[in-house]
Amino acid sequence: MPELDKAAYAELPDAAVVADAAGAVVLLNPAAERVLGATADSALGRPLREVLPLVDEQGRDWWACTDPWHGLDTRTRQPERRLVLPDGRGLLVTASYVRDEQRRLERLVVLLRDDRARERTDRSRADLVSTVAHELRSPLTSVKGFTATLLAKWERFNDDQKKLMLQTVNADADRVTRLLTELLDVSRIDSGRLEVRKQVVDVVAAVRKAVAGRVAGGEPEDRFVVDVTGALPEVWVDPDKLDQVVGNLVENALRHGAGTVTVTVGPEGDGCAVVVADEGPGIPPELAQRVFTRFWRGGDRRGGTGLGLYIVKGLVEAHGGSVEVTRAPSGGAAFRVVLPAGTPAFF
Repeated sequence: MPELDKAAYAELPDAAVVADAAGAVVLLNPAAERVLGATADSALGRPLREVLPLVDEQGRDWWACTDPWHGLDTRTRQPERRLVLPDGRGLLVTASYVRDEQRRLERLVVLLRDDRARERTDRSRADLVSTVAHELRSPLTSVKGFTATLLAKWERFNDDQKKLMLQTVNADADRVTRLLTELLDVSRIDSGRLEVRKQVVDVVAAVRKAVAGRVAGGEPEDRFVVDVTGALPEVWVDPDKLDQVVGNLVENALRHGAGTVTVTVGPEGDGCAVVVADEGPGIPPELAQRVFTRFWRGGDRRGGTGLGLYIVKGLVEAHGGSVEVTRAPSGGAAFRVVLPAGTPAFF
């Protein structure tokens, strides 16, 4: 096999095992060495069936079932399936057939992945479905109940009662819209398709706007303190994304913290820092990194999808900034966002 091929296989993130026309192993890349717990030297020249003694979930020998060397010469690959090693470990296995001009098998390339990664992905998707279903059920039940009541008994209610019901329906519709927006943001962050449209933004004004929105929503005005510690440089960020970041952090402080919510804005290097602190129980240092993962609520079930801080991290990092959580002077949680001054670029 050409040396260039070996170098290419060595760069693969997946484990790769290559056998020749006689079924002997001719290559085991570093990832395969880690997965199989074997060295390339110990595997080279041995029959592939011995190096990879795979069986399906019914215990049948995979090599006997597929017979790559004597089966149909029209086959070019085996689709991914879960197979099991003798020690019980599951692997996701695919195989590609490299044939010559006479359709004879020259090489068999087997790619392996630990199925624990797939299990984690499946669990994450199941968590997402469960969370979305739970969060949608309450507002949709409310919307359905009030609209059905109004349609069936419209004449029995006075104008004030009708207005209250319609306001509730409107608020629940907004809640569903926010949830769908969060899900779209998570999808864009995960896929790297998040678009950031930068312009000069007044960060202090954005913070005051977020606080004013919470006060208009019924929070006491004296629960908030906005502290500006110095002159800020010209900051180029996406104004909608900044509003989302600040809004999520303020909402998180109100929902999971306690006491006064203090938002401090000041210069930081060539950019600025925004710190949102509360007077609640705070977050233990050992959990500081987990708060930015999806669905993290720290055992607190007081509403929310557990996606807000994950989205904050994704939006801040898309601007080249950073976010961390520390302990506030009051003992509560302090979320510190640092945004670079940025440039008027669109990406």
